[in-house]
Amino acid sequence: MGLRINDIVPNFTAQTDQGEISFHDWIGDSWAILFSHPKDFTPVCTTEFGAVAQLAAEWAKRNTKVIGVSVDGVEEHKGWKGDIESFAGTTAGFPIIADTDLAVSKAFDMLPAEAYLPEGRTPANTATVRSVFIISPDKKLQLTMTYPMSVGRNFAEVLRALDGLQKTFGVPLATPANWVAGQDVIAALSLDDAAAEAKYGALDKKLPYLRFVKDPA
Repeated sequence: MGLRINDIVPNFTAQTDQGEISFHDWIGDSWAILFSHPKDFTPVCTTEFGAVAQLAAEWAKRNTKVIGVSVDGVEEHKGWKGDIESFAGTTAGFPIIADTDLAVSKAFDMLPAEAYLPEGRTPANTATVRSVFIISPDKKLQLTMTYPMSVGRNFAEVLRALDGLQKTFGVPLATPANWVAGQDVIAALSLDDAAAEAKYGALDKKLPYLRFVKDPA
């Protein structure tokens, strides 16, 4: 059975380029995003980790910790960080997990249980280690995205999705297609019209089941 939304994410202890972590303890009371990569010193991944580094202030604003995963070792990660920082023009302050035994990749269902790293491997051997996991402070998986190696991830979309998750977390709201922070949101169908209006103010009813309300920021 794969990891599903609202599952508690696996806890693990792992080495990173910043020392050993215990994953749930590392998350603490924050939101967390785990970005996985099939190999260090690869072109698309370097641009992606550069983008993550450039967004440090945005992650902090959202009380969100970011952490990378790659199936290479600590020393490779440290060397790769230099390339990432050179490309991005900023410090890459987030840790990168050294998943050399594939334990994290398998625990998060990115690789089959029988997967291994052959001699002379290429990124294709771990191609499916190309995912984003957004995790809430209760350690539950809230969203996952998986990309092919040829398509760089859109971090504006990752931020938008994180904003939507935080906006609707534990409250009877949803976000419509293409929503960005500050726009109207949708009152959940768990509230009837009277309850929705009492909680969120006037309803903009597009359809009986599609009721917009002002963003209760």
